[in-house]
Amino acid sequence: MNTYNTIMRFFWLTAAILIFIVVTVMGFMDGFSKWVFYYLFVLTSLGMYFLKTWMMKRFVNHQSYLEEQKQKKLKN
Repeated sequence: MNTYNTIMRFFWLTAAILIFIVVTVMGFMDGFSKWVFYYLFVLTSLGMYFLKTWMMKRFVNHQSYLEEQKQKKLKN
């Protein structure tokens, strides 16, 4: 599961970068008034990247907490 999460995290970062580049280039070619709304996809992809990063850290902390509780239960 950790490999999947890492791959998906970098997928969202790569998607954000590529969408930003494409929208910016198309904005220069056709005018930004037509393409400015597509920056929402960049923000959405960046949001997913940061959400995935936050959730992965939260998962690791939760796993260590569960292991700690298991160790305490075994000692008692």
